[in-house]
Amino acid sequence: MRNERSSVMGRVLQPILAGVVLAVVGFASSFAVVLAGLRAVGADQAQATSGLLALCLAMGILGIVLGLRYRMPMSVAWSTPGAALLASVGSDGADHRADYRAALGAFAVTGLLFVLAGLSDRFSRLLHAIPAPLAGAMLAGVLLPLCLAPVQAVVRFPGPAIPIVVAWAVLFRFARRWAVPGALVVAVAVILLTQPRAEHGGGLWPAVTVEAPAFSVGAVVGIAIPLFIVTMASQNVAGMSMLATFGYHPRLRPILTSTGLATIAVAPFGGHAVNLAAITTALAAGPDAHPDRERRWIASVTGGVVYIVLGLSIGLTVSLIAGSPPLLIETVAGLALLATLGSAVQAAVADERERDAAVVTFVVTASGIAPFGIGAAFWGLAAGLAFRALLGGRRGGAKPAEAEPSDSPAASASHSAPASSSAAGPVSGTSSSVSSAAAGAGPSAAGT
Repeated sequence: MRNERSSVMGRVLQPILAGVVLAVVGFASSFAVVLAGLRAVGADQAQATSGLLALCLAMGILGIVLGLRYRMPMSVAWSTPGAALLASVGSDGADHRADYRAALGAFAVTGLLFVLAGLSDRFSRLLHAIPAPLAGAMLAGVLLPLCLAPVQAVVRFPGPAIPIVVAWAVLFRFARRWAVPGALVVAVAVILLTQPRAEHGGGLWPAVTVEAPAFSVGAVVGIAIPLFIVTMASQNVAGMSMLATFGYHPRLRPILTSTGLATIAVAPFGGHAVNLAAITTALAAGPDAHPDRERRWIASVTGGVVYIVLGLSIGLTVSLIAGSPPLLIETVAGLALLATLGSAVQAAVADERERDAAVVTFVVTASGIAPFGIGAAFWGLAAGLAFRALLGGRRGGAKPAEAEPSDSPAASASHSAPASSSAAGPVSGTSSSVSSAAAGAGPSAAGT
């Protein structure tokens, strides 16, 4: 009886803890970028905080709904590259209120573009062209900089960082499933004990501000279209590719239409864009969320609940996290993603015929370049596909490249589990691509 109870707790508790880590990491690692981006387009502090609240609620609700509906770890996030784009665009006019209202109109147009993209098969055809080894290489390139954070933190902030890493390493040795939650607890304790509290005058409950969006050609051309391109290229492509790498093949249409409608809904409150997540999707879909792929959707649903809590307590949350170096939170994320990085590297290089193009994808993605404000994940895929075409469009032979090593507990569990509607099985680096992630391709693992 005790063993059965422990097994049930493990099946539920592990993905729940992974979801908590997912949300805290997703929020803490980029909320400052979102605030800066909204301030740059004319929002005052209250409006920017209102936008952050609206985004958290939308991310949380969509994460819960999509996870429960499709039983897949589909993590939803705000567009961090989009927020960085807003910060670079800025507001040049003297009338900041008018500039802000025009920006809100551009946000709504961006959401409309997401919906239109979801109703079109063109974006799906782009995903169809991505071979699995290149998707794995892109995932590895996206994760590498974050996985370097623990090393950098130990050198730059040895006092607070070393206890986090030591706690993770000890727990990884003796109780692996508790390694990342334990590191997160130590990180929070370190922040509370050693970092100065940031002053935040907004209180615990932020005020919600609503402005009627205004529409202008300049804002549509200068904000909406670049925001749409950046978010699609840097977030949605990466998120769909990561899901496919771990054997999940949702239809793209409901994801784009739902996030597009959510973006339209949050625009009057200051939210800029809601989309499928990239890095936090890896946290939810990877083996550390749960050895069994059938249980990992619990992580994204839990993450959605925590996003709502973080949004509702935005004043306290910002006050706590703003007083600590972002690198400390990124340290926890990097430790959590080490196993996923290893699986992605294996998937990228296992097939010799695709290895050269995969390495090109990995190097360009890991470089962190962002020409025209478009993130390195897009350019890595583009470079890998171009090099693959130059080599004659090589495709793999008979040796598959799995997202999870075949001798790992995660792979063992997933291989022994019966096929179901929530996972279409392993992704082959030889005869398959990310094609089954395409929307509108008929009945899929999305449960439709």
